[in-house]
Amino acid sequence: MADGPNKFLVTSDLSERLQKIRARTPARILMGRAGAAYRTNVQLELREAHAAARDAVRSEMDLLSVFGEAFVRHWELFEVQTRAAGKDEYLLRPDLGRHFDESSRLKIQERCSRGSDLQIVIGDGLSVPAVSRQVPTLLPLLFAGAESSGWKAGRTFVIRHCRVGILNEIGGLLDPRVVVLLIGERPGLATAESLSAYMAYRPREDHSDADRNLISNIHARGINLAPAAARILNLAAQMMQAGASGCSVKENHQV
Repeated sequence: MADGPNKFLVTSDLSERLQKIRARTPARILMGRAGAAYRTNVQLELREAHAAARDAVRSEMDLLSVFGEAFVRHWELFEVQTRAAGKDEYLLRPDLGRHFDESSRLKIQERCSRGSDLQIVIGDGLSVPAVSRQVPTLLPLLFAGAESSGWKAGRTFVIRHCRVGILNEIGGLLDPRVVVLLIGERPGLATAESLSAYMAYRPREDHSDADRNLISNIHARGINLAPAAARILNLAAQMMQAGASGCSVKENHQV
């Protein structure tokens, strides 16, 4: 028998109920305690998760180490960067991560075609592990869906030291109908491998967050990759039909 408010529950019943509650969330709840502190195993798990989050933020993007030579060659990926010269400057100056440096602008214009229906871009953001874990499966699903919809998809490229506002410059340089930015989310103590898909219809210089849509928490314990791809493609179709994005477009899962 258990003590306190659960005194009428046998231990096996209480354990089963705790397992059901814990299965519904990655949050560390009902973990028990040792005096006024967490138990040792919980303390160690928290330290491990915190270290993984710090590593995710500080990691630098490198195409071959993140994706492998075969994947880079197959998708003809190339790398550009923002005006943030390094990770420290990127973290301290978010504004620099919203604009390409001049050599990157020229490279994009030389290698990518204008006027695509769907332009998919990969940004490191605040978690390179998220990009490494999710993109290799997600990218082929998105291209397959674009092909089946009869859309022209632009050449994908990778951005170092990337912030979400870079969408506006991509729109100005390439004039696609819809831009999808796959970017690593800020890591937390639940996962350091969560990816976001920020999307915009014909983004321009004066666009703000109100003109963008977001599908977030793309990871093993959040939105799985196949459903995430379906939602991104469905939302892109909605944007093309409405000729708009952001606050005026509410995601319709039935499209």
